[in-house]
Amino acid sequence: MTTQRRADNDGLSEPPLFSAIITPHRSLSGRGFLVVMALIGGMSFAGGLFFFLMGAWPVIGFLGLDVLLVYWAFRANYRAAAAFEEVIVTPSEIRLRQVSHRGKVAEWTLNPLWTRLDREKHEEFGLLKLFLVSRGRKLAVAGFLSPKEREGFAAALGAALGEARRGPTRAIV
Repeated sequence: MTTQRRADNDGLSEPPLFSAIITPHRSLSGRGFLVVMALIGGMSFAGGLFFFLMGAWPVIGFLGLDVLLVYWAFRANYRAAAAFEEVIVTPSEIRLRQVSHRGKVAEWTLNPLWTRLDREKHEEFGLLKLFLVSRGRKLAVAGFLSPKEREGFAAALGAALGEARRGPTRAIV
């Protein structure tokens, strides 16, 4: 659930008012994954050795299969972490780009004058869903964030939308 600010303009004709890349949160690092797999493998090996010495050697295959299934589940989880969302707000447009873990890209460009934030809240859990709504389109955004993080993101995005609606300002000196 990482939100990163972008430093470059990414080919934009005007400077961004708000720019964020949202990625899924993964609490287990690569080293943690190796430790967990070593513990599971060690416990399965010890259990397999115990059953082998008792004469129930076919159990070893099932314990090995368990380790493979846990490994497969972790790897699938890490592959899913490649997905991300990118939101850029400039005075004249909102760009929303969603990239799935398989690399499928969906992009939308919206006018900030016609776009509003729609929130789906729950009394107990907080902000469950956040949408950009423009001309009949309702696009979900910040799906990777927790409800508390989504609240902060919605506040920052709402402020950027408000700034974009005010239009360019010039300081007269």
